[in-house]
Amino acid sequence: MIPRFTFGRSGHESSRVIFGAAAFSKVTQDEADRTIDHVIAAGVNHFDTAASYGDSEIRLGPWIKHNRDSIFLATKTGERKRADAYAEIQRSLERLQTDHVDLIQLHNLVDPNEWDTALGEGGALEAAIQAREEGLVRFIGVTGHGVTVASQHRKALDRFDFDSVLLPYSYVLVQNSQYSDDFDALYSACAERNVAMQTIKAVTRRPWGDVEPTTSTWYDPLRDRDGISTAMNWVLGRERVYLNTLGDINILPTVLEIAQDLETRPDNVAMDELVRKYEMEPLFV
Repeated sequence: MIPRFTFGRSGHESSRVIFGAAAFSKVTQDEADRTIDHVIAAGVNHFDTAASYGDSEIRLGPWIKHNRDSIFLATKTGERKRADAYAEIQRSLERLQTDHVDLIQLHNLVDPNEWDTALGEGGALEAAIQAREEGLVRFIGVTGHGVTVASQHRKALDRFDFDSVLLPYSYVLVQNSQYSDDFDALYSACAERNVAMQTIKAVTRRPWGDVEPTTSTWYDPLRDRDGISTAMNWVLGRERVYLNTLGDINILPTVLEIAQDLETRPDNVAMDELVRKYEMEPLFV
């Protein structure tokens, strides 16, 4: 069974591997239903989606309608203004066929101008707070990509008492010393404030570049079990962090198998060998 840990101040014992439902952006309902069965059988009890993930919320809806209480459900709004964000939250609830989500997240909030808008007067944060007051959401988080995201999330925690953060974390990425320092500072702040810390892009191999994509992910992922296992065990070897699964239902079964039998965190020698063997490159520079 996948290990579980209390998701911040929510009190929910969430599986440390969270189902990243971006994988449902362009799948059929039958494919989604089969994948959900596999995810649940593996012991995952926390789903993460977003309004912008194509058909993801729609594909989750039929299952959520009959199984809402069995999982912790998170979605995201990418809108920056209050009215637009509130409307998008309501649309997500309709698509997910539920009257509430456990976590609403301000999606990819990194750009300084968008950050000021969303967290300022009349911004998306006010919509999230209103939704919480009305019982439409229980907790509020913030997500982001890029090499400045850890620093920006740290500032966000000073602006508002967010319940969770989500950001990239991998061995390749933390070879950027500034990102490594920023991540560590954010990690310490989250631990001190009991803020849940979700990570993404654990099994990224490199950007596609000029290569024609062969998976549904927007980056070239690791594919074989050994590589995925080493990368995942490095991320989950750090206490308190969660790992959100990648956006491809065909690679997902391998990820779920590994998650049920985690090993000791690989050392730097093993990780350097992983980087060399798979010619890994940072996704964000």
